[in-house]
Amino acid sequence: MSYTSKIFVTVDIIVIRPSNDGPQLLLIQRKKEPFAGHWALPGGFVDEGEDLPDAARRELQEETGIEVFGLTQLGAFGKPGRDPRHHTVSVAFMTKVNASTIAVAADDAKNADWFTLDKLPPLAFDHADIVAEARKKLGI
Repeated sequence: MSYTSKIFVTVDIIVIRPSNDGPQLLLIQRKKEPFAGHWALPGGFVDEGEDLPDAARRELQEETGIEVFGLTQLGAFGKPGRDPRHHTVSVAFMTKVNASTIAVAADDAKNADWFTLDKLPPLAFDHADIVAEARKKLGI
């Protein structure tokens, strides 16, 4: 019997830094469809043969220039329809960085910026659900 999956695997990264106004979340503004121009968590597709944490670190570095080492897996998000292109399962990771961490948009990110958790813009995909889960786990 042959089996070919039509489900794609992605990673999304919650990056939190402290600020005087409260914890801030790193978001990228998407260059491409779907959701071109919308804000989203940094992330992207896992390459064949790539470990999930390695994919998360690579995507974060490619899109924002930020390198991290410690990642905590938050959970998997795979509700059909979360990505209008095809069925996608995302494994989300969390990390914290210091207050002086700067993000520079690159790759398929038009912009990268920090947002106070209480003042987030509307988010692409199901990223608001991922952020809500991270806030529960972090107690913020």
